[in-house]
Amino acid sequence: MADLPALTTPAATRLTAQMLPDDAAAVAKVRRGDEDAFRLLVERHSRSIYRLAYRMTGRPEDAEDVVQEAFVRAYKQMDRFEARSNFGTWLYRIAFNCAVDYTRTRQHRDRPESLDVLERRIPETKAPAADDLVFATEIDGSIQRALLELSAQERAAFLMRHYQGCTIEEICQALDLKTNAAKHAVFRAVRKMRAALEPFVASRAQA
Repeated sequence: MADLPALTTPAATRLTAQMLPDDAAAVAKVRRGDEDAFRLLVERHSRSIYRLAYRMTGRPEDAEDVVQEAFVRAYKQMDRFEARSNFGTWLYRIAFNCAVDYTRTRQHRDRPESLDVLERRIPETKAPAADDLVFATEIDGSIQRALLELSAQERAAFLMRHYQGCTIEEICQALDLKTNAAKHAVFRAVRKMRAALEPFVASRAQA
């Protein structure tokens, strides 16, 4: 089994509509026992999977656990992967299931760090840069709390659509949904996110 590389906080990475040839070649090599090929897949896809895992669980350490478990499952199930499919989408589905399983079995970890905890990490200063940092932290905290109020399906659909830039078809494949169900999941998530964030936006406008 290949060693999984350490993960860092990622930037957004979009799933492509077609599986990259390099992915196809790497999958074929993994099936022949090439662990370096698997490590290549981990390095290529870990960022987008971490982003999903973090937003699904709300904690960096939980996200790391989900990412590790997702790649372990992918490695064990590699023989089930169909070559004509998109590897990134297939992996995203595995990660989604891992995140759901994790949040169900770790109920004591189902909340993100509170805003108070995050704010205590910021130096007490009146400098504009610090004010900007506080504001950014407040926004991120509000978004994360709103995300955790969504169902797991709504959360994943929203993240794939608005964070990863995935198409409805890719969401259907990753979450095993029909087209209308995927569209409705995204719509419900957007509506709930707007409602949850409206008080925050209003308070900032009055400040």
